[in-house]
Amino acid sequence: MGIERRKSRQVDLGGVAIGGDAPVSIQSMTTTKTADINATLQQIASLVATGVDVVRVAVPHWDDAEALVAIAAKSTVPVVADIHFQWKYAMAALEAGVQGLRINPGNIKYHDKVRLIAREAKARGVPIRIGVNAGSLDPDIYTKYGGATPEALVESAQRELAYFEEVDFSDVKISVKASNVPLMVEAYRQLSEVTDHPLHLGVTEAGPPPAGLVKATAGIATLLLEGIGDTIRYSLTADPVEEARAGRQLLEALGLRERKTVDLIACPSCGRAEVDVIRVAKEAEEALAGRNLPIQVAVMGCVVNGPGEARSADLGIAAGNGRGHLFVRGQMIRVVPEADMVAALVEEAERLVAEGAEARIAAADVGAVEEAERNRVALLVDQGDDPNAVGQRVELIRKLT
Repeated sequence: MGIERRKSRQVDLGGVAIGGDAPVSIQSMTTTKTADINATLQQIASLVATGVDVVRVAVPHWDDAEALVAIAAKSTVPVVADIHFQWKYAMAALEAGVQGLRINPGNIKYHDKVRLIAREAKARGVPIRIGVNAGSLDPDIYTKYGGATPEALVESAQRELAYFEEVDFSDVKISVKASNVPLMVEAYRQLSEVTDHPLHLGVTEAGPPPAGLVKATAGIATLLLEGIGDTIRYSLTADPVEEARAGRQLLEALGLRERKTVDLIACPSCGRAEVDVIRVAKEAEEALAGRNLPIQVAVMGCVVNGPGEARSADLGIAAGNGRGHLFVRGQMIRVVPEADMVAALVEEAERLVAEGAEARIAAADVGAVEEAERNRVALLVDQGDDPNAVGQRVELIRKLT
């Protein structure tokens, strides 16, 4: 089931296409002092390793603007300079060679300076993101709508866009962020109806995980499923690597980016579980992290339902009778001691990616299927068909009525 994406114009951000038929890109922002060139470049490298396509850096001081010369030249992904209030910093960033600008025209006091920035960006082929924020609306717009409403955010974006159109500058992305998820979603919906510029999605000031992850995902995923959005950023109070990882995982989960990392699924556990599923799943997640294996891996608590429920997974393991039962695409291939479950899972994941599913199924251990079936039957005999005693509880309830 593909997502029909909104048709938007495309801009080129330092070689990364945004909008049009380009994949949804992932952005994050460094937390280092930009003037500390080495620390900033190291953090950019960590973000790139996690999967970001574009990195934004703050430019609140002149020494930050000067540092952009080295940062923009040495970064392996496009660098966007984040500018507030000081139009001169935007001009300096362009001179330094950044691949993109993010400005909030609403907090740059002089509109002729916004036009000046646009002219210079146009001459250099550098796109600009108009970053409208619920917390920094023009006072007149705020008063007109009685607060930060979706309509206020959209009107602010349109007003700022008009400044760029006056100088025939169209390489523009737009964001209308808010920390209130319903407000943010509705603002983007309305904006998508009145412009074809690419949209940058985000829930601003989402906060620390896990609550921040929930809020950001609620807003970003809702819009992406509606086909709205061309580039995203999770704004978390956390290491920016967490933002990059969340963005990658979301796009992979929605089928908007090719899978490059493990998708770990696990059963919620029940009375039939033979192991501590939470512990085993956590151990498996940690062992598989960073291996860049583009497969879905399942950790299941029992052999009665596990392999069948996770038959769509590329690889899985289910516990039963003191053993771990490895299966590929629902086909049993090995039975290992329970203590070796995670190690066997990781080993098989590497071999599966290297050799393919058919080869691994063909290489199944002799007798694995039969042993797994014996363990399944033994578990059924031991626990019965109702390990959670549902039937007994229902009967008890009926006696109370």
